Amino acid sequence: MDLLKITVPHEWVDYNGHMNDAEYARAFSMAVEALMEHVGLDAEGRREHDLTIYTLETHLCYLAEAHEGQTLKVKVLLLDHDPKRQHVLFTLTDADGGEIATSEQMLMAMSISGGRPTPCPEAVAERIAALPQPAGDEDWPKAASRRIAIRRKTT
Repeated sequence: MDLLKITVPHEWVDYNGHMNDAEYARAFSMAVEALMEHVGLDAEGRREHDLTIYTLETHLCYLAEAHEGQTLKVKVLLLDHDPKRQHVLFTLTDADGGEIATSEQMLMAMSISGGRPTPCPEAVAERIAALPQPAGDEDWPKAASRRIAIRRKTT
């Protein structure tokens, strides 16, 4: 499901002539905001439910360069969820669907006034549960559940 469409601005391009690594994180942060709006936590929903979403953890993988003026899209896949948390995989693609980067994230519903984790209200939880999800283990994305490690040859 496409959540966000952006065009790479000049300010996001570094001395290498492509999008700076920090700007990939910005694009995924913008995707979290778009996700919040999609599930009913826009400005009005945040006030009504006293609820926001925080990012607890992220794993960003850079797959290709993005350039000034390039149109990009961010898609979301819900990997798991419970009343308070959402485990998602965002994929940044070019206009043709070619993968540029992925960001696996653990998100947490938080009370705005209390500053504590809190379950999502039913209407928000239903919209979260309706997000696209892998059909099963065989459909689990390769970009998800990765770990950082130096792969060593065994002798």
